[in-house]
Amino acid sequence: MNLFERHSSLNFLLVRAGSTELDDQGRITGSLDMPLSDTGALEARATAIELDSYEIEAIYSASCLAAQQTAQLLSRNGEVRVRVEESWVNLNHGLWHGKSLGELKEMQPKLYRQWQENPESVCPPGGETIEEVRRRVKSVLKRICRKFNGGTVAIVAPDPLFSIIRSEIDDSKIGNLLHQKSELDRWEQVELENKPVV
Repeated sequence: MNLFERHSSLNFLLVRAGSTELDDQGRITGSLDMPLSDTGALEARATAIELDSYEIEAIYSASCLAAQQTAQLLSRNGEVRVRVEESWVNLNHGLWHGKSLGELKEMQPKLYRQWQENPESVCPPGGETIEEVRRRVKSVLKRICRKFNGGTVAIVAPDPLFSIIRSEIDDSKIGNLLHQKSELDRWEQVELENKPVV
């Protein structure tokens, strides 16, 4: 996808929301709205310290509580405004919510394998497709890119929403969305030097 109609030097700090109790248990949180666990709060504080040297102009947060709590810790006690994007709800995993990856693999081995290899071709039972989430992500990213011609903007979201946002920004393949939280970096930096934002 081509987000840009003009050149931009916008710098994104993509921040994973700290973990919830379900994440800590290796279970699928998806669109369930849960607060940070004790571990997640520690992760979010550590990320805020790591990003303290960046001159963040704005913080955009997914609508879930864990993302908002993480964003608030990044905001330097409210010094940087946090904008909560109500349309940035995490992927609805339907009947998979609360399941461990082991349970999912045992219950629906073919669908589990297909989700690992080509997640965009799968709709979790009672859930939604990645394309539906992409549409929500694109409209907000376009608005951000029109508003900021440069500088640094932080985006806070839980996985798999985080991975979908990243793939839209850097035009990359999504890949395996069924990661264990421990395998993932807490944040990434993506610069949009000389790319054309609708």
